[in-house]
Amino acid sequence: MKALFFTREFPPYVYGGAGVHVEYLANELSKLLTMEVRSFGDQDMISPTLSVKGFEFENSDFDHADKKLKAVLQTLRTCVNMNIDFVDADIVHCHTWYAHFAGIVAKLCYGTPLVITTHSLEPLRPWKREQLGHGYEASSWIEKTAIEMADAVIAVSEETKVDVLNYFNVDESKIKVIYNGINLSEYKVTEDTSTLLKFNINPNKPYVLFVGRITRQKGIIHLVNAIKYIDKDTQVVLCAGAPDTPEIGKEMEDSVAQVQKSRSNVVWIDEMLPKPEVIQLYSHAAVFCCPSIYEPFGIINLEAMACETAVVASAVGGIKEVVVPNETGILVPLKQQKEAPFEPVDPEAFSKDMAIAINKIIDDDGLRDKMGKAGRKRVESVFDWSAIAKKVHDLYQTLI
Repeated sequence: MKALFFTREFPPYVYGGAGVHVEYLANELSKLLTMEVRSFGDQDMISPTLSVKGFEFENSDFDHADKKLKAVLQTLRTCVNMNIDFVDADIVHCHTWYAHFAGIVAKLCYGTPLVITTHSLEPLRPWKREQLGHGYEASSWIEKTAIEMADAVIAVSEETKVDVLNYFNVDESKIKVIYNGINLSEYKVTEDTSTLLKFNINPNKPYVLFVGRITRQKGIIHLVNAIKYIDKDTQVVLCAGAPDTPEIGKEMEDSVAQVQKSRSNVVWIDEMLPKPEVIQLYSHAAVFCCPSIYEPFGIINLEAMACETAVVASAVGGIKEVVVPNETGILVPLKQQKEAPFEPVDPEAFSKDMAIAINKIIDDDGLRDKMGKAGRKRVESVFDWSAIAKKVHDLYQTLI
């Protein structure tokens, strides 16, 4: 059997959870079958069971395109280019709307069975209009078309399965829930503190950590607003880069500058760090905070738990299936506005509740250690990539 992944992200160009998912799943599946990956980029790798070819993000003839539509138009052309090489796989598997159009073309032109993994859903991310303008209609159409014509849909959580059924015309029998995973040999506690020293983080004082992109979805502004309620002796480390838009990047910059006026122990690392450095940050954090307002799964919580770090997270989406309340962390209720973009009804109360949960764990060494150990045990028992790859492989076999 041979499977082909279409994806926007693949190493060395990974900036989000979907890219992490694709990287590890491809490597694990390559132990079970022949894998080909076609990605946005300039990758060029061939091995006996895994080949990776990058397709440059098509950039010709776009100088005069609307700045918000440019990315959508470039994506469509790149997806067509990804199909020029003959598709000889038994299964085509797509990840995120950026690559879904490539899967649509492959199914229509080559007749290859199509699998779609729903890492997130456009109807639940209306803030993407800030980034794409009317291109949001295009990304939504691409996603809807791909999901509804797919031979199988993988939902990364039970709640995501419910969302797929609510927003798309898909037979429930075609949807399979398969969680994201974690590489347990890579994500584990390290004693190395060189990254902390590099960014002037005091290894002898507790800190709360955020890791992720600067997006509405990840809720980082709510954490920044919570800082005034967090104990003054607790360091705050924000490992956050790749803003969706210049506007949200500026909002983040202004918000952090404001809190840094009143406390000197807020560290903003405005770049996406290499994995070994992020693992150091996870390993030495007292608490990891995930304040997302929408999260189909939340792979960052797995990364923190694998490094034996207690988690404080918003009780939304797939996070509720990852973090066990009062065992591996604390879930903070989020009463959301019914209208888009699903922001908290009372943002100040949400931020304050998050700070209260953070302070509770920071102030109790025994609780912190207990939650960290329980988190590691949970990821070992439920979220190992090899077991997850076997489930995906079994799904492929039902489609051939």
